[in-house]
Amino acid sequence: MTPLLASPSCSSSGGGGRKADLPPLRRTPRQRLERRWATSSDKARTNNTTSTTSVKAPPNGQLKKEGDCSWAWDDHHLEKDNLWATIREEIARDSKAEPICSSFLFSTVLAHNTIEESLAFILANKLDSPVLPATQLMQLFLEAFKSDEIRSDFLADLLATYDRDPACKQYSSCLLYYKGFHAVQTHRVAHYLYRRGRASLAILLQSRASETFHVDIHPNATVGKGVMLDHATGVVMGESTVVGDNVSLLHHVTLGGSGKSTGDRHPKIGSGVLIGAGAVVLGNVKVGNCSKIGAGSVVLADVPPRHVAVGVPARNIPLVGSDTTAPVQDMNQLYDI
Repeated sequence: MTPLLASPSCSSSGGGGRKADLPPLRRTPRQRLERRWATSSDKARTNNTTSTTSVKAPPNGQLKKEGDCSWAWDDHHLEKDNLWATIREEIARDSKAEPICSSFLFSTVLAHNTIEESLAFILANKLDSPVLPATQLMQLFLEAFKSDEIRSDFLADLLATYDRDPACKQYSSCLLYYKGFHAVQTHRVAHYLYRRGRASLAILLQSRASETFHVDIHPNATVGKGVMLDHATGVVMGESTVVGDNVSLLHHVTLGGSGKSTGDRHPKIGSGVLIGAGAVVLGNVKVGNCSKIGAGSVVLADVPPRHVAVGVPARNIPLVGSDTTAPVQDMNQLYDI
């Protein structure tokens, strides 16, 4: 077995194993969204005293136009350098609180100068195999991470996961431990290779990701930014699948073909869509922006924008009334029908 790619280790420092104070409980996605709206309103009143109209929500919270749920960088999102500094601070604190983890935390985060190096190291060691060693994989990931698009996308994915998952207490938790995040970033590299004519390597990477993370995404599938795979186990995306920006999928979601056609035969998921656990979308159907697919539903026909699709087979119900935010932000998987 090829040994894991190693970084220098460090001894635990002081503290006698004393644990740091645990972080406070995170707000729910709804509470965090409302807090950001209030903050944006206060800023608008402060910075624009001559205007009678205040901003009720940041770009990602209030729809810019009907059906528009695309990803946007909000005021509360950290820039890359600040995000990396915050992650290192979190890891240093955790290393002091749990000395038994210090070598692992140093090797995965503190030994690296950039978030790209850290992520490349983490993925390479998770996907390491006798025929695809971590040393070669890390160089492959670093090559792909030179792409501005990939860097922007994985940062958006990390921020989106922290925003939407109330169980994610620290940015570093997503970077280190969330296999949905790891699976999506591995796919981004496989897609990068596939589009450059390196199909054999891309498919090998897909195979290793499927074995390791239990997530199967064909390297030709197109995935937007700000995407979260929550729990992730059993997620499948076929060859011609397109997933827009700002999408959340839970475990055991299948975006598959109907089995009756070739070519462009997989779903097209719009931006701002929430797909519940165990949902199945089959065939070249379109799911409109800002829509929601209920857990366990089977979608065989198009879903219009701002609708919820529920049932087997699914039927479409308009999102009305108080449902003014993108489902992907609210993360409310319940709908009273």
